[in-house]
Amino acid sequence: MDLLREYVLAHFGYKVVSLGLAIGLFWAISRDPIAAVGITVPIEFHNIPGNLEISSLDAPEAQVRVRGPERLIHELRPQEVHVELDLAGVKPGERTFDLTAQQVRQPRDLEVVQIVPSQLRLTFDVGLTRQVEVRPRVIGTFVAGYRIAKVVAEPRTIGISGPRQRVQNIEAATTDPVDASGTMDRNTFVVNAFVADPLVQIVHPTPIRVTVLMEKTAAEPQGTKPSE
Repeated sequence: MDLLREYVLAHFGYKVVSLGLAIGLFWAISRDPIAAVGITVPIEFHNIPGNLEISSLDAPEAQVRVRGPERLIHELRPQEVHVELDLAGVKPGERTFDLTAQQVRQPRDLEVVQIVPSQLRLTFDVGLTRQVEVRPRVIGTFVAGYRIAKVVAEPRTIGISGPRQRVQNIEAATTDPVDASGTMDRNTFVVNAFVADPLVQIVHPTPIRVTVLMEKTAAEPQGTKPSE
């Protein structure tokens, strides 16, 4: 009896209240209706080898459908869900990855029921950096009797970097259009350069100084001598 009073009946009122709260919480959770929601999230790449670059054009995303208590679904924020893809050990070429619930990071008490797409196909290539020519693009309406004699870009070359095959396909970087309308002698413009492939980037972007030099196309007409 002493043991019963010491361990069971001691603070009996507090124990009854605690038990009642626990039962009430369990009852409230168990009665919370189940809901589901689909969230479109970017796919995060981890452990990609330092000498490789992803040469696939599209930025991959996945739609993750999660299910759980309606209260938690309503409170869920998109930034709380993301997909992680481990790229350790990949080699140049194409590779297909399965997207599973184990790769989804989301709040506890929620269940991942679907990932769309269920697979992701990526292409990998060795990274390459090289110099390419800067080609100015000059437009405009010029004064009659004048034409472009020479166009000079400074710097003349610029460094680009990206997947090897894509970098090798780039012949030159192009400047933004330079409107040299009305130039009769020479004029210098400051513009930016770009490459057409979105997966190839300029290593150290710097303004390009484009100098346009004009020349006359023909001698001025001479006056006629009056006849005798």
